[in-house]
Amino acid sequence: MSYAVAVRALCEFTARAGDLDLRFTPAPSGLEGMAGHAVVTGRRGSDYETEVPLSGAFEGLLVRGRADGYDPAANQLEEIKTYRGQIDSVRENHRVVHWAQARVYGHLLCQARGLPSLRVALVYFNVATEEETVLVETHQAADLAAFFQEQCGRFLAWAKTELAHRQARDDALEKLAFPHGEFRAGQRELAVAAYRTARDGGCLMAQAPTGIGKTLGTVFPLLKASPGAGLDKMFFLAAKGSGRGLALQALETVNAQPAAPGLRVLDLQARDKACVHPDLACHGDSCPLARGFYDRLPQARAAALEHTRLDAPAVRATALEHEVCPYYLSQELIRWSDVVVGDYNYYYDSTAMLYALTQAHQWKVAVLVDEAHNLVDRARRMYTGELDQDRLTAARHAAPKALKKTLDGLHRSWNALNKKQAERYQAYEAAPAGVLATVQKAVAAITEYLGQTPLAQDDPLLGFYFDALHFMRLAEQFGSHALFDVTQSEAAFAGAKTPPSVLCVRNVIPAPYLAARYAGAHATVLFSGTLSPQQFYRDTLGLPRDTPWIDVAAPFQAEQLAVRVVGNVSTRFRDRERSLAPIADLIARQYAERPGNYLGFLSSFDYLKRVADLMRQRHPQVPIWLQTPGMDEPGRAAFLARFTETGQGVGFAVLGGAFSEGVDLPGKRLIGAFIATLGLPQVNPVNENMKRAMDQRYGEENGYDYTYLYPGMQKVVQAAGRVIRTEHDVGTVHLIDDRYRRAKVRGLLPGWWRVD
Repeated sequence: MSYAVAVRALCEFTARAGDLDLRFTPAPSGLEGMAGHAVVTGRRGSDYETEVPLSGAFEGLLVRGRADGYDPAANQLEEIKTYRGQIDSVRENHRVVHWAQARVYGHLLCQARGLPSLRVALVYFNVATEEETVLVETHQAADLAAFFQEQCGRFLAWAKTELAHRQARDDALEKLAFPHGEFRAGQRELAVAAYRTARDGGCLMAQAPTGIGKTLGTVFPLLKASPGAGLDKMFFLAAKGSGRGLALQALETVNAQPAAPGLRVLDLQARDKACVHPDLACHGDSCPLARGFYDRLPQARAAALEHTRLDAPAVRATALEHEVCPYYLSQELIRWSDVVVGDYNYYYDSTAMLYALTQAHQWKVAVLVDEAHNLVDRARRMYTGELDQDRLTAARHAAPKALKKTLDGLHRSWNALNKKQAERYQAYEAAPAGVLATVQKAVAAITEYLGQTPLAQDDPLLGFYFDALHFMRLAEQFGSHALFDVTQSEAAFAGAKTPPSVLCVRNVIPAPYLAARYAGAHATVLFSGTLSPQQFYRDTLGLPRDTPWIDVAAPFQAEQLAVRVVGNVSTRFRDRERSLAPIADLIARQYAERPGNYLGFLSSFDYLKRVADLMRQRHPQVPIWLQTPGMDEPGRAAFLARFTETGQGVGFAVLGGAFSEGVDLPGKRLIGAFIATLGLPQVNPVNENMKRAMDQRYGEENGYDYTYLYPGMQKVVQAAGRVIRTEHDVGTVHLIDDRYRRAKVRGLLPGWWRVD
């Protein structure tokens, strides 16, 4: 048996103790940390050694790393750590790990050079003041060796268990048969392409319709390829809970096989859902589940990993049994899971946890992106940063006297920009340098203050600070992939002297950010029922030019779905009033012809309400129910509960909303849909500026399509896809708008549809 581990990973596993403490204190950036190390080592003598490579073994465990520095004259090994603020802000649970790292490096150095004893030092360097705090211990080599062996012994017991688990997992995966015996039509083609991608590496775009079993058709081949490809983990990423649920179901099916691989499947939950004490702060002085967290973590971790399905209830039960925080136990379990199921943001966001852990541990991972058409808008939001002037005002009121002057300076600079702006909304070539400079100055001042005085998580000053940090990071990376715009409040048109506004670094094309995420994975498979035109998604998502694209044939027949274009109606905004009666009458006529359950999709809640009101007046015999703005989870469940096998009526919903995708209503639960819109994004100043950015990047012939047509038609096809879910379903879709007569629009409809 052989197992290699970095010194840092070893010590974080064996030496962490005490409380979980997440009170925010600003940490130096990576560049600041490197600069700090350079300052410290530059102060040492000419014989001082830096980045000393060291390694050592214990019973088959290979431990390796680079010591920060060694002073031969003083016989002193140094572990350098940078910080901000006061030295007391370095948490005790961090110091314990720092000392463990220093002592392990000390042993490795004594062993490599035959040293009988050694001075071991922790050097804490304040990046703001450049002050050093040096803490020194003197050890005999035998004592350091004993410490090293103790740490390795703790880790090795776990490592042996993990190696045995992985070997058994890989042996089982090599023999694993497809759970359902036979592949469905189209499913084999998808599985073969996914397998080859996992085996060879790279990316794959797969357009695969509902009904072929996309989830199992991608999960199974990636698992099957894992042993040969040497994959450490698989990440299944979804935009919605329904996608995650299907993934967990597919993985449960795999784990239920006679020769089960015993996959550890972790379902990551958002913090607000996992937190047991949302009213308490995340540190030992406040929350009982943070107090002594690291002392109880080893037992909690071992107990959790006795299970294969690590979903929210299982993790929560184990965490509470061992009196640790479920959310942070879940984060710890990422390291020891085979498959992690979660939201897109866990890998693709700017501070994505799964991506950061993959980089830190050099894992070889495969990433599955479910309903990947959603990634465009989701990634845009991830890489968009806003600064709200009202939040600045709240932060200024909450700020201590020492910060008010700096925040007032930002307020004045911001107001000067507001006064120059003639329109309520305006886009600029770039963020004005004056405003950026004052934002940066405010961030620096708040950072300095937080280094001395941590704030509560709900403090307005801390909230504004986080917004400003994100805004500044995006502003520093500003380019043709983004817009800078300013939106003034309604007060601007109500006679206010200095109307507040929102500054926004608005992402238009997420490609530059996502490209690094693909590079960080061995393989990425993006799949969806609507992933065309392929060039649009390849461009906006930043996929390599040679990324293969497959279009899996639908298992349905054209006779199953009657697609009727209602070309004598315009749903354009200017024609809405004239469209109401024809739409209401059409719905009533179809309902009378074939009673059952239908969905009616409109472009807005206002439009929806007007059609529904007219339905009640003209056709009261037709039962209807409506999606409402801000509908909560129980409300959505009640809406869908109306769609039963024996039910009848029309549910009205907004296109692109909660009921447009991820909703499965097979059989007679849904027999038709009315789509009274092309789903085009609203023509407004923001979208027009996004169009101009698309024009510049991809040519004027593509700007309109990339901004309006393709995103709109993707929503239409997704919504229509609610009707035919199995090979036995039969239904009708009405496409209501004269623009559906256009060849270019029809070319974006699924190939198996026969459009009348």
